[in-house]
Amino acid sequence: MSGIRSEAPLSEARLSEAPLIEAPLIDAEEDLAAAPQVVVARRRLRAHPALLLAGIVLASLNMRAALAGVSPLLGEIGGHFGLAATASSLVTVIPLVFMGLGSIVAPKLARRWGTETVLCGALVLLCGGIVLRVAPPVVALFAGCAVVGTAIALLNVLMPGLIKRDFPEKAAGMTGLYTTAMVLGATVSAATAVPLEEAFGSWQGSLVSWALLAGVAALVWVPQAVMSRRGTHHGEAAARPAHGVEDGPRLSRSALAWQVTLFMGSQSLIAYVTIAWMPTIFTDHGMGKGEAGLVFAFSTLVQMAGSFVVPLLAGRMRRQRVLGVMVSALMACGVVGLMVAPVAGAWLWAVLLGLGQGGALGLALTMMVLRSGDAHTAARVSGMAQTGGYLLAAVGPLALGAVHQVTDGWSVPLVLMLVVCAGLALLGMGAGRDRRIGVSQA
Repeated sequence: MSGIRSEAPLSEARLSEAPLIEAPLIDAEEDLAAAPQVVVARRRLRAHPALLLAGIVLASLNMRAALAGVSPLLGEIGGHFGLAATASSLVTVIPLVFMGLGSIVAPKLARRWGTETVLCGALVLLCGGIVLRVAPPVVALFAGCAVVGTAIALLNVLMPGLIKRDFPEKAAGMTGLYTTAMVLGATVSAATAVPLEEAFGSWQGSLVSWALLAGVAALVWVPQAVMSRRGTHHGEAAARPAHGVEDGPRLSRSALAWQVTLFMGSQSLIAYVTIAWMPTIFTDHGMGKGEAGLVFAFSTLVQMAGSFVVPLLAGRMRRQRVLGVMVSALMACGVVGLMVAPVAGAWLWAVLLGLGQGGALGLALTMMVLRSGDAHTAARVSGMAQTGGYLLAAVGPLALGAVHQVTDGWSVPLVLMLVVCAGLALLGMGAGRDRRIGVSQA
């Protein structure tokens, strides 16, 4: 789990420091030992806490905004390029694929260039990707989505470790601040997507407006990137691995590790299907796209409640199987509501889906800690779950978009969502057992 610094067995009391929202899973700092010159430079940098705080908040606001603002405009984007439902879903799928792939290289980049430098570069990359998405050819749209996904992956992986490293005495509070800023960015982006489209006269204007926020965040990180590398020679790596590659249990042979990974991937699949298609489901049933964007934004905001409460409950339980079934049931009820009365009960379904999705994510992140015997194993499980989870999640929007296109309706896709919810409950039953990865049970 991100931010675990000790090699001692993980206690349940430490769960209050876990990220609470669609937060990153890999802590790059956990497995990196900074070069002596970088350590000295970072001590000087900590003398400017306001600069650090501003950088963290601005970066966090950008971590989901570029994705959430697309969903209410997906119909306009598809119509502009003449894309069918399956092809339109690639606007959501491609970032997910590159979020999974980018999480693999982020620790390597941090080791070579330093966390601050890579974070600054990620924000520059994000700004460029947002602009590229609105370029005239359709290939630029998809290429921009890939760049955006890669940039978010770097932010996902590097931000938690930096917070735990630079604010060790305030880690829980700072984690709460950064996750709140991340959700706030996504909520505002979704809620303002349609109003910005109307103000600028095009969906392109609405999407590209978020490049300004990314650009401002990048500028704030420039001095941190420069200061953190003072004293290092040209070509010198910023850090070295703190652990051997083969340290710890073999995760690929652990059924429990796979259950945790698939639980993470399945809940992410449901979440990103919702991101991709929830506003479209509403508008296809007669709701105005402005209201559909607001309902979607509200559901995103409600996730904070579930992601806060569920980890607290999980940390006080030896087994989390009941919680796994509970969050799955909440999402299933929301999906049933979308089938039965999508417009009439829209705000209620938004609450159920938001609570379930936030709770499922919080539970998935918590089980990374509870199912691992030590911090290094937790970081490795986190890496496995993040990479596999995003790649699995990428299947959802594409597959349901294809089924929607073939059936010309939402009933069959939503039934498939219920099947995924049932599978998630079963995975929760397995991953929620009182077991530890790599630890033999008596």
